[in-house]
Amino acid sequence: MAKSKKDEDEVIVDVGGAISEFELFIEDNQKPIYVGVGSILAIVAIYFAYTLMYLAPLEKEASGEMWRAESYFEQDSIQKALEGDGNYYGFLDIIDEYGMTKAGNLANYYVGLCYVKLGEHEAAIDYLEAFESTDILVSSVAKGALGDSYTEVGEVDLAIAKYKEAAFDNENEFSSPIYMKKAALLHESVEDYDEALDLYKKIKTDYEKSAEARTIDKYIGRAEAMLE
Repeated sequence: MAKSKKDEDEVIVDVGGAISEFELFIEDNQKPIYVGVGSILAIVAIYFAYTLMYLAPLEKEASGEMWRAESYFEQDSIQKALEGDGNYYGFLDIIDEYGMTKAGNLANYYVGLCYVKLGEHEAAIDYLEAFESTDILVSSVAKGALGDSYTEVGEVDLAIAKYKEAAFDNENEFSSPIYMKKAALLHESVEDYDEALDLYKKIKTDYEKSAEARTIDKYIGRAEAMLE
């Protein structure tokens, strides 16, 4: 049905009324609106100033401090990697001084691995759990190390979960079968033979060229025997 001239006039009047009400609202609330907009702009300005003028230089400084500790870690000089050598920071210093930076986050990873090597697994867990990464390979190593430490402190369920994350988050021929086997062995240790068998069979079928696959039939046979 076609609109009448009267209907069109009412629409125009309604729109005009709405605009007038909006203008009136703006007039009546100018101060809080300006305060709100000003606050948002101030927050944005502070964020960019913090990021560009403070955090960016701090990131650069932290990265410059990391190389010596990483060098000690690669040389297996664990104490120096952790605590420094008197001239350069160790990873623990970097966490204290630059904890909010990417280098500070990465230092948590290194400290965790250092404590794993030292057999201090409670401490290793604290630092590895604090580490966050979008790098799948590094994340997998951290989760595998967490699996080792949770195993050592008797937290079997957590260890299994971490081993599986390490195995499946970034499936590959090298590390996945290692972590799958570790998870399977823990399943066996708590008499969960079905889960263990599934993992052993996956190693055999999906990673037949891996070192773990060469002897996996023995583990498959053992798990199957326990299910008979």
